[in-house]
Amino acid sequence: MSEQLESMESLARQVRTALSGADLFAFSHLLDPNVRWGAPDARVPSCRNRDQVLAWYRRGRESGTRAEVTETVVLGDRILVGLTVRGPRAADAPDGETQRWQVLTVSGGLIVDIVGFDDRSEAVARAGVP
Repeated sequence: MSEQLESMESLARQVRTALSGADLFAFSHLLDPNVRWGAPDARVPSCRNRDQVLAWYRRGRESGTRAEVTETVVLGDRILVGLTVRGPRAADAPDGETQRWQVLTVSGGLIVDIVGFDDRSEAVARAGVP
């Protein structure tokens, strides 16, 4: 295994641990100070820095939203993160939970971009997997 792949696999494990445990302190150390977060093709990202991203996650947690990481897949310089989301943000789902995916782009060992998806196939395509 190449050193770059090992580094990305390690980062994916750290992401899984931080998000599964709702550990925003640990997650903050994985984010570039100027990380962006938003919907696919958003002209202006919802969040434009680490503090805004962490505040978004914190607001979700405070509202009762919980997420379980179901998968992390390294795809070059990106990590596909699958989530089962429970709580108010999943209220429209019949069983109170819904599936979401995020594509995290990594540069210099830190997450520089996060894009959220409702559909896994769209997330995988956007991550550059054939």
